This record gives sequence, structure tokens and C-alpha cells, in this order.
Amino acid sequence: MTWVWLVLGYGVLKGVREIVKKQAVRRSAVLEVLFFYTLFSFALVLPDAPNAMGLTCVQLLLTLFKAFVIFIGWLCGFYAIEKMPVSLYGVLDLSRMIFSTLLGVALLGEAMTLPQGAGLALVAGGLLMLRLRKNVPATRRDEPVAPKFIAMALACSLLNSVSATLDKVLMRTMSSSQLQFWYMFFLAALYALFLAVRREKVDWKGSLKNGWIWLLSLLIIASDRMLFIANGMAASRLTVMTLLKQIGVVVTIVGGRLFFHEKDTLYKLLCAAVVVAGIVVAVL
Repeated sequence: MTWVWLVLGYGVLKGVREIVKKQAVRRSAVLEVLFFYTLFSFALVLPDAPNAMGLTCVQLLLTLFKAFVIFIGWLCGFYAIEKMPVSLYGVLDLSRMIFSTLLGVALLGEAMTLPQGAGLALVAGGLLMLRLRKNVPATRRDEPVAPKFIAMALACSLLNSVSATLDKVLMRTMSSSQLQFWYMFFLAALYALFLAVRREKVDWKGSLKNGWIWLLSLLIIASDRMLFIANGMAASRLTVMTLLKQIGVVVTIVGGRLFFHEKDTLYKLLCAAVVVAGIVVAVL
């Protein structure tokens, strides 16, 4: 069950990443964070270059497609997290569990067991409970979030789910070093090209001094390596992995309270408790 612990570790680090993202975009523009974040991350995997060679054109194209999916997803996600409480973003991000589970069943042929179905229903219920927050007194609620940013957060979740499904497919024929090296290379290149096409002005000095971007790069390399290794294990299953990763929502809710003084903490923790109950039911 090593893959279970790896995925749980990924989930915790993912929750920390959301908090660090929020801190990073408070000091630098979103596009600057995305470019330097991926550039620094690629620099960290450069030592793996000798182990990353030998892929076929088809494998490289599939990895490029995965990078493009995340390129769009992160644009949506970073702009969304800039405009909403990180705790709310974390709960909305749970929707990727629904998307990934359905993709795992539809595309990978994974069976949906009764416990997993019950877990899926509980997670969906936790998301729906967010609609009830209108009944909370205004003095105890976060400020309303524009629907377009909610839609962007959900789009990010969907695209991350597509990427997770691709991980399971790609790790059948390549190593974690190969996938991570080329994925980060393509991702950094896509953001650099995007900045060039838009002729965005980049604050190089300010971005290099933004320690949150450096920390974000370290976190993604560590968490993604754990996830890629787990995906490479034959016993791992996408449906269960997707459930386990949602443990990060607790980190985002607590972090939102501690670092950004966000409200609705108890209600969001209640939503998270429903999700954790779904995780337990699905795994057991």
C-alpha cells in the first residue's frame, strides 16, 4: 500500500501549495508567477536530464498535450485563487474528484464499487453544501465571489482531472523522471511563449525576490514526483487516488483562517468532514 501513502503525502503538499499560490500572487502578477514557477521547477529537474531521454515522438506529443491541458488549467486556477478565499478554492477543487472518478471509469475501464460510489456521493454532497452558506449571517461570511471566478476554479478542476487521467496512461510506458522532466519543460515553454505573444511586461527583479514562487516550485516537484511514482505502481487505482488526494482541503481551510483571516471556517470544515467521510468509505 505504498502508493496510498504517496498519494496522501501528495494531498497534504497540494493543500500547502494552494496557500503558497495565494501568497505568491499577492506579491507578483499571475502570469509572472506562472512563468517563473514553471521555469524554476524545470531548473530543479534538470539534473534528471540524462534519465529523461529515449521517449518516442508519440510519448512526447502526449506529454505536450498534458502540459497544454495544465497550461490552460493553471491560468484559470491562478486567476480564480487571486480573487477568492483560498479555503473556498480548496473546497471547489474537490470537484476534480468527481471528474477524475468518472474519467477513470469511462476511459480506463476501472470498476465503480459500492463503497466508492458512496464516497463519490458524500464528496458531491459536501460540494453542494456550499450553496447553503447564503444562510450564514453576513458578518460571518466571506465576501461574495463573482460567478466567472467560480467557473474558472471548476474549469481548473476539470482540466486537472484530465491531466491525472493522462498520468495513469503515460506512466505505463515511461519513468517518473522522464514524465516530470518533459512535462515541466513543455509547461515552462508554453508560459514563456504566452508572455512573448502577449508582450507582457515582466518584473524580473521582483519575481526573483518573491520567495513564495521558489517555495511553490519546490512543492510541485516534490508532490508531483510522489504522484508520478504512485501512478507507476500497478496496484494504484485512479478512482481511489482521486479520493485520497482530497485530504488537502483541510490544509487549505485551516491555512485560509491562519494566514488570510478568512471566515466561514467551521462551515467549510463541516463540508470537508463530509468529504473526508467519503474518502474513508471509499478506501475501506
